[in-house]
Amino acid sequence: MGSFINQPTVPILYLRPTKASFDVVGSGISGGTNSFGEEISIEIGGGGRVTATYERCVLQGDDMERHEVINWLGARGNGGFRFFNVPIINDGIGPFPIIGGKQRPIVDHIPHSDGSFFSDDSGYSQASVYAVVTANAGAGAGIIEMQVLGGARPLRWSDWFSIYHPIKGWRAYRYWEVQSVSFDEDPIYRLAIGPALREAITVGTRVELARPMCVMKLPKGFTLPWDYEAWYQSRPTLQFTEAF
Repeated sequence: MGSFINQPTVPILYLRPTKASFDVVGSGISGGTNSFGEEISIEIGGGGRVTATYERCVLQGDDMERHEVINWLGARGNGGFRFFNVPIINDGIGPFPIIGGKQRPIVDHIPHSDGSFFSDDSGYSQASVYAVVTANAGAGAGIIEMQVLGGARPLRWSDWFSIYHPIKGWRAYRYWEVQSVSFDEDPIYRLAIGPALREAITVGTRVELARPMCVMKLPKGFTLPWDYEAWYQSRPTLQFTEAF
């Protein structure tokens, strides 16, 4: 088993995928059938594993470095024994404020305390919305409590989020039920989540709602070749599954 921390992050926005898919698979098993012949499903304790697929990344003939990144992903990831931090790009649907007519999960161009910027006129950046854990929860827990800071809308149907665990690294979760919510300006939510917590969390742990990440690997049976058509055009698909 490899280390789950200090893994490189896949520069997915740089690779310009045109389709994305995120899921939690393998969360249930068959419990047999009842007298009506209907199958009874049983949820497994861990709650399945997170998967991510980015399809039809756009690589053109003059995108030399993008071709290098694809080659690196295959060289490092084929075989599934080395890991990556994979972002879940949720920019357009998360609880983020609208700034300049567009939802902004990340606020950038933030100056130094004296109002100045770096020499290239760039500044700092930070998430526009995040949360903090408000109640301890053990590994395998299916319910967490957290306070959302800066949210532009309430948590309602479901959102992805991630937690950086000291041993298990970045892990992604989503909630399937809002069990309660406070009336504070920055409300505290009690959420039923899936998959279950990979590691215990304590009060004050930060929760990322902007581009959450999960430590993942290339799945069994999948390899990522470096290939191209005429003029070095390529539209590779990337598949990842949660690392264990």
